[in-house]
Amino acid sequence: MSQLFDQYGRPIELQRRPTLDVMATASVRDKWSTYPSAGLTPTKLARILREADAGETMRQVELYEEMEEKDAHLTSVLSTRKNAVLGLDWEIMPFSDDAADVKVAQFVDDVLNNLHNLEDNMLDLLDAIGKGFGVLEIIWTVDGKRAYPAQLNWVHQKRFRFGDLHELRLLTEDNQSTGIELPQHKFIVHRYKARSGYTNRAGLLRVCAWLYLFKNFGLKDWVRYAEVFGMPLRLGKYEQGASKEDKEALYKALVDLGSDAAGIISKATEIVFVEQKAGNAGENIFHSLAEYIDRQVSKAVLGQTLTSDVGSTGSYAASQTHNQVRQDLIEADCKALAETLRTQLVLPLVLFNFGPDAIDRLPWIKYHYEPPEDLKTTAEVYATLVERVGLPVAAEHVYDKFGIPEPTEGQTILVAPSRQMPQGFPPAPQAAMKSRLIAAKEGTPSLVSAQRALDSLADGATRQGAATLAATFAPLKRIIMEATDLEGLRDRLLAEYSHLNTSDLEDLIARAMFVADLLGRWSVDA
Repeated sequence: MSQLFDQYGRPIELQRRPTLDVMATASVRDKWSTYPSAGLTPTKLARILREADAGETMRQVELYEEMEEKDAHLTSVLSTRKNAVLGLDWEIMPFSDDAADVKVAQFVDDVLNNLHNLEDNMLDLLDAIGKGFGVLEIIWTVDGKRAYPAQLNWVHQKRFRFGDLHELRLLTEDNQSTGIELPQHKFIVHRYKARSGYTNRAGLLRVCAWLYLFKNFGLKDWVRYAEVFGMPLRLGKYEQGASKEDKEALYKALVDLGSDAAGIISKATEIVFVEQKAGNAGENIFHSLAEYIDRQVSKAVLGQTLTSDVGSTGSYAASQTHNQVRQDLIEADCKALAETLRTQLVLPLVLFNFGPDAIDRLPWIKYHYEPPEDLKTTAEVYATLVERVGLPVAAEHVYDKFGIPEPTEGQTILVAPSRQMPQGFPPAPQAAMKSRLIAAKEGTPSLVSAQRALDSLADGATRQGAATLAATFAPLKRIIMEATDLEGLRDRLLAEYSHLNTSDLEDLIARAMFVADLLGRWSVDA
């Protein structure tokens, strides 16, 4: 058995039995928040981030929580990022095909699939994408000689702080200042690294915090602007030498006009309504600012913008192309989550139930994140390889590739429909009929597909008519082989040509021309 080390390089002393006590007990402080987003300013945000850099992450985590609650776009893209992983199937794969490894993998698979709310637990761990880390406490139970996780409890990130070695420490009721070291095999800590650096600075919401602040400022100004936009300015004029009481009465009348649309004033005063002019660019400025910030958030979370918001300049096709960038993020998220579960949940589960020797051969957690294959494009590739290149392809391979069961004896076989020729016409050559079927499968012909079908028709007629051509021109070939001079060759060829039997050749040409005519008519009608 090899020596194991934790994420801080400290050797792990393997314990054979789990810690059964609940460490992160519920506290009355869990439901309270300092609401740091209230009155958020650049100075206040910078102070919150500096506190987190020093290890005190409570206010930073609370701010992240409010950001997700208040910004609909931010919530949407983060949910998209998380659900892209949660929507995938996963399986437990044994370390090898050895019977002992398969037995361990089957045990782990049974435990995880019977674990209550496992998908919700995975969502809790994926919260690390935004906040830098997500934590679950393993509630172990012992039944006979087996140890199982009875459940996995989510622990709020504000219940932790970072120590001097940047290790994660749990804040308990007895130690709210420095916290305690996390017990071994008791917590699952999933870390997300958006970039190199410490965990408390690695979450994507750290990148979005400043964007959130500026968007918040813009939205507040936009709401104020919308409140007064289009409302005429009420301007009161008073005579020179008016008393203070007259001015106050005039101002009260202006206010009443705005709220009650009624008021009284002296004849010596005047009220003027100044209308707003059309074409004010203020609204466009606020809208452009909000859209720009949303695009930057999409880039930070999804890696691009088009799959989250096509917008006025994007398109569905462009969003499908850009979706490949997000596929890279899905793969990275799946691999990171699978590694966390393997080393912090599967490892102690195997250790407690199979002993230290078994942890060198841990099962793997495999997420099926591969994008679905475009079977239409694959079918076109196979058709090209077989029909154009002539590459031999095993039918069994094609059945397996497309997931189609191979037909058995007695089953009805589907075949491509073919057009019936009018009665009285000679049958077309087999190769020519094949060309028509190929053209029909391609739909409305283009210049390229029509030319390909025509070339295939000519090649098929030439191959099928080789024997007819040889028999028709055999007498002429014999004369050429027996000729001794050009004059005699000319005379014999002219004499023999009038007696050639060309009926079979004429029939072949007639059938080929008939099929070519049908192909032309079909291409025009289609």
